[in-house]
Amino acid sequence: MSLLLSPSKIGTCHLQNRVIMAPMCMYKSDNSAEVKPFHSFHYTSRAIGKVALIIVEATAVESRGRISNNDLGLWQDSQLAGHKLLVEQAHEFGSKIAIQLAHAGRKSLVKETTPVAPSSIAFDTSGGFKTPEALSLEQIALIKQQFLDSAKRAQEAGYDILELHAAHGYLLCEFLSPLTNKRDDIYGGSLENRCRLTLEIAKLLKEQIALPLIVRISASEWKTAGWDIEDSIYLSKELEKLGVDSIHVSAGGNQKEPDLMPELLPLYQCDYAKKIKENINIPVIAVGLITTAKQGETLLAEKTCDFVAYGRELLRDANLVFKLAKELNQKELIDNSYLRAYL
Repeated sequence: MSLLLSPSKIGTCHLQNRVIMAPMCMYKSDNSAEVKPFHSFHYTSRAIGKVALIIVEATAVESRGRISNNDLGLWQDSQLAGHKLLVEQAHEFGSKIAIQLAHAGRKSLVKETTPVAPSSIAFDTSGGFKTPEALSLEQIALIKQQFLDSAKRAQEAGYDILELHAAHGYLLCEFLSPLTNKRDDIYGGSLENRCRLTLEIAKLLKEQIALPLIVRISASEWKTAGWDIEDSIYLSKELEKLGVDSIHVSAGGNQKEPDLMPELLPLYQCDYAKKIKENINIPVIAVGLITTAKQGETLLAEKTCDFVAYGRELLRDANLVFKLAKELNQKELIDNSYLRAYL
């Protein structure tokens, strides 16, 4: 049995293999932020292909927290039905399904609203980005409640796992960075204060939602004097103390023009995952230009991570797991309806 195709678990959620579909925005909804037929076909096809855990794209906890007017949301009960259907379809074919709860912060391009952020610093002065309003303490408290309320809806919809989006320059990531968080209250200044909001939301979710919790982070923002791997190790340790079940390690996204960005080669983010895994005892998910069976198997064998997230490769090939099974000489794991294609 290969490592990549062996069963494992995140928290109490048992997974049929260690292949994860990374969350990727599809921009296929409308201003209702509801699940559309596209989403049902898109995600269910990966469940038919035996992806162990499908993480549904960034799903906003309030209207102005969407990245665009075409993003999914779960801030009101009218949005529940589509999510229930997604879950039922994934379960029908044996996959587990997670939802990434998110707030876009200053990177929101929603037309009707003004974005919010820890500080009034625009992501970019071009490309449609607006200057955000700095959040008050009362508004921060409301956003915490919005994450919790959305998580309750996700649990009602039947999702197996929650993922808290604290990566890629969106709201929680903005709070973490000393370059985008210039506050002088309890949410700004020191590393501990900048991590406070992410930790408070994670604590709320662990205390009140009976689902495993993954937190996705950008291990580095690739900017001089910015958020870096040592800060990420600190945050990961604190999240583990709260009972978070897994850390999903990505990078970048918080700066329009990063000056420390690495060359975008295969596995370019995996060293971050390895460093974080060396410092915590909960599962780590690696992601970033991972495309082959050999890469995934090697990452697990070398203890770089515990799960492998495939992104673009799962856009190219909904039956990627069958391809991996053939390459790893485990064709018995291929659905018999598709087996003739892999003889």
